[in-house]
Amino acid sequence: MYGKNAVLERLKNGGGLNRVELLSGGAHDGRVDKILDMAKRAGVPVRFCDKPALDRAAEGATHQGCIGYATDFGYSELDDIFEVAERRGEQPFIVILDGIEDPHNFGSILRSCECGGVHGAVIGKNRQAPVNDTVIKVAEGAAEYVKVARVVNINDAIRELKNRGVWVYALDMGGADIYKTDLTGAVALVVGAEGKGVSRLTKELCDGVLSLPMRGQINSLNAGVAAALGIYAKLQCDNKSRSE
Repeated sequence: MYGKNAVLERLKNGGGLNRVELLSGGAHDGRVDKILDMAKRAGVPVRFCDKPALDRAAEGATHQGCIGYATDFGYSELDDIFEVAERRGEQPFIVILDGIEDPHNFGSILRSCECGGVHGAVIGKNRQAPVNDTVIKVAEGAAEYVKVARVVNINDAIRELKNRGVWVYALDMGGADIYKTDLTGAVALVVGAEGKGVSRLTKELCDGVLSLPMRGQINSLNAGVAAALGIYAKLQCDNKSRSE
């Protein structure tokens, strides 16, 4: 994983790191000092390298003078997501990704999920970017806090969520105005792939389709942006409900 924030959050969360490599001779900011301290306490070896060595290891990725070598990402189960919601005393809030193949969009969505109080994300094993180093880097540490359940079939997962009392909505064009919809309670939002949107069968399986109001000439948003706006529409509903 590349970048100081990603490595620092992995260390904070107790995740497995085999070693950390830092830029030698560079100015140390507060994050580097924290990484050194936490790595020492966790028994994670730290090696200082020159910039060309880090550049070669990163293979073109932006590393910010810090690379962490991690064990494989640990995916969760749907039950783990429900347990997080129960532990917080909240109704489950889940984001389902329907074929997000761009790891940058995936990482951005995970970051929005963490900031917006989402308990977990659900992804499929096919036509979907896995949680890789790019996703972790773009997520800026959020991958350490948001449960990610990787399922064989997205539609089967939606059926299970509905059976467990979760209202599932597709974020797509031609639906009801999301800002005029009551999103309180247990909710899952389905975000479709760039250009394709939510697949037809998945959309038909959902309890409804919700759309973001558009005023410009372009009638679609980047998947990461659409997910963030949908997440905060739900957060706004919950905040309004608590204040009433």
